[in-house]
Amino acid sequence: MLSLPPLALYIHVPWCVRKCPYCDFNSHTLLGALPEAAYIDALLADLDAELIDVQGRTLTSIFIGGGTPSLVSGAGYQRLLTGIGSRMTLAADIEITLEANPGTFERERFADFRRAGINRLSVGVQSFDNDALARLGRIHDGDEAVRAIATAREVGFDEINIDLMHGLPGQTMATALADIDQALALAPTHLSWYQLTLEPNTAFYSRPPELPEEDVLADIQDAGQARLEAAGFQRYEISAWSRPGHEARHNLNYWRFGDYLGIGAGAHGKISRPGTQGLEIERRWKTRQPETYLARHHDPRGFVAGSRVLSRDERGLEFLMNALRLSDGVPRQLWQQHTGLDESRLDAHTRAAIARELLYETHARIQATPLGLRFLNDLLALCDDSVLARS
Repeated sequence: MLSLPPLALYIHVPWCVRKCPYCDFNSHTLLGALPEAAYIDALLADLDAELIDVQGRTLTSIFIGGGTPSLVSGAGYQRLLTGIGSRMTLAADIEITLEANPGTFERERFADFRRAGINRLSVGVQSFDNDALARLGRIHDGDEAVRAIATAREVGFDEINIDLMHGLPGQTMATALADIDQALALAPTHLSWYQLTLEPNTAFYSRPPELPEEDVLADIQDAGQARLEAAGFQRYEISAWSRPGHEARHNLNYWRFGDYLGIGAGAHGKISRPGTQGLEIERRWKTRQPETYLARHHDPRGFVAGSRVLSRDERGLEFLMNALRLSDGVPRQLWQQHTGLDESRLDAHTRAAIARELLYETHARIQATPLGLRFLNDLLALCDDSVLARS
């Protein structure tokens, strides 16, 4: 019998107060009232259509992302999570994360989120510097961000992630480290610290701001890493830092090539199941426009915009694209368990990278070397080219 990977649930809330110029997520400026009740109805109908593929499996985590999910009320999440719990088995220690914007926080609202069953908060701060926030198009200032995190802790959130970006327009080493110091002063359990990139189909891509030079970016990365390590944070993924034992379980499931259902406008999912030739892996994505998504509420499969079953080479490369982001990599046994491929296929992907000292050669783990982590894109390209050359 095939061993299936852990199962998670991603929920997408597509609306925000204002679209940020760097954002390439499926987010839409909210015009008028939030159609909260109708959207929750649609989410539960979407989930109903997905259940046929995951009968008998237990949810290990739920992540509610966006957009700005904190626009939805605590009562709305209470109804949504109750509906999910009545349809699926939830792990006793399930992690339920909500992304929150400091510009939408109110004390009672955060308390309602906690009462609804949400037990982890990810606060999209990006920076505590008011000038930087204005250039990023954020709707909050640094003081609001500080108050939002303090309020979250006061109402009972023990697990708090702070999202920070570096390499911002006009940023210096001093302002980048000041952001880290302010975040550390708020005592979060987790930090997502990632470099601003200019993505296609964003305002910043069309009208690029002036960003720090490459040598400045490298110096900020090195100094920030040292500051976080000195404060007791461990870098367990390229852009993720945590106190020991407080890693994001939902994101770890992604990086270990676990399964996840995706519901909501534009949500993506990945599901493994037994096939005629062993393990079969399907990726599925939902219609992106919120109005279209809501209109398809009564069509059992109308939410799905497209899907595809991964080929053998795609399975192997996608596994490596995720697993090699982890500082400690993954146990080698996960390769066969989560891809359905034998060891020879793994060797075909990794042989050239091991020869160039971008991957460790070990029978226990699949793990990038420090050099491989620094040049991850080169490492992944080499793994791809390596297997294609032998196909």
